[in-house]
Amino acid sequence: MPLLDFLDPQAVLPALRVSGKKQALQELASHAARLTGLSSTAIYEALLQRERLGSTGIGEGIAIPHGKLPGLDTIFGLVARLDKPVDFEALDGQPVDVLFLLLAPEGAGADHLKALARVARVLREPGLIERIRATRDAAALYAIMTELPKAA
Repeated sequence: MPLLDFLDPQAVLPALRVSGKKQALQELASHAARLTGLSSTAIYEALLQRERLGSTGIGEGIAIPHGKLPGLDTIFGLVARLDKPVDFEALDGQPVDVLFLLLAPEGAGADHLKALARVARVLREPGLIERIRATRDAAALYAIMTELPKAA
């Protein structure tokens, strides 16, 4: 089983062009809506609501925007590498160029937190961010995100 089994091969954006945080969230919501069948507005609002609590920019150019939504049956992930870094109000003040969108069912509870921790752990793997930044190919990016050996 892949480490990030909730990431679909269609949910990979290897060179997303955006001009800022708001547009990045809108684009992620739009792509997620096409793949989940949910409203892009509902997804975007859930992401904005979470961002109001504090930036999901975790540092080192990485952000993990996330939210819970009614009507979603399972945890959903989408990875995007931005064409150019944008200000995401990250904890370390650095611009963000790697985003992992994580959506969970409204009642997911601990499963949502476990998935969030798993994404953060994967993105902190030594050398992984450099590999993500070095590719503009969706299949290669999907492979990087899903074919990691399980952590001991």
